[in-house]
Amino acid sequence: MGNVKQLEDLKVGWAALAEGDMDKLASFYADDMIFVLPGQNDILEGRAAFRAALDGIGQALPPGFDIKDLRYCQGENEITNIVEFTADKLPNGSQCAVLFKFGNDDLIIEERWFVDTEQWKAAF
Repeated sequence: MGNVKQLEDLKVGWAALAEGDMDKLASFYADDMIFVLPGQNDILEGRAAFRAALDGIGQALPPGFDIKDLRYCQGENEITNIVEFTADKLPNGSQCAVLFKFGNDDLIIEERWFVDTEQWKAAF
């Protein structure tokens, strides 16, 4: 089963996102990480590009995006979050999955969002 440090770091990372501490959030990622955006067509490569993108996080998420619950499904060197959220145009809420893969140093080497792309687009 998954590593306790990976799970705790991921929880702290989500808290850092909620607090707007993007430097702290980025510190959990490897220098050569990749981030795959919803729709699976856009990929950010490297922690520097990821950190720069975090400054525009409000534009990447639907207006009123609010995480209501996070569930953690652990595997070997990976954790998948089931994210329950609401947004202005999705007041009844929805879910998506976010896969985090970890390197040997327990830093995140890949983050990949899985969403209902049509619903995600409509939420804007």
